[in-house]
Amino acid sequence: QVQLVESGGGLVQPGGSLRLSCAATGSIFSIRGMGWYRQAPGKQRELVATISSGGSTNYADSVRGRFTISRDNAKNIVYLQMNSLKPEDTAVYYCYAGPVLTIQHWDEFWGQGTQVTVSS
Repeated sequence: QVQLVESGGGLVQPGGSLRLSCAATGSIFSIRGMGWYRQAPGKQRELVATISSGGSTNYADSVRGRFTISRDNAKNIVYLQMNSLKPEDTAVYYCYAGPVLTIQHWDEFWGQGTQVTVSS
């Protein structure tokens, strides 16, 4: 079974920085796309940033220029460097991987979510 293990969330002051990490483990042949989504109270889950196995990136307008997504294909790890954090960034951040090719089939996976709170 594939699992996404996240780390790096927490409480930070406005203007501060956090770096989220997500490692995909299990019987994996390849991962085409990885990314981060977030869900704030009372709002729908939204895309934050994605990155393909080839390095193509996509960012939400609200985070472009402040957040940077990257990945280590060899280790199946995706990162999200978050700078100049704002209270509006407060949300549960979810790691996503898909499509993921295992020896059995193609699938997609979500992390458990990690809380990011930006507050003074």
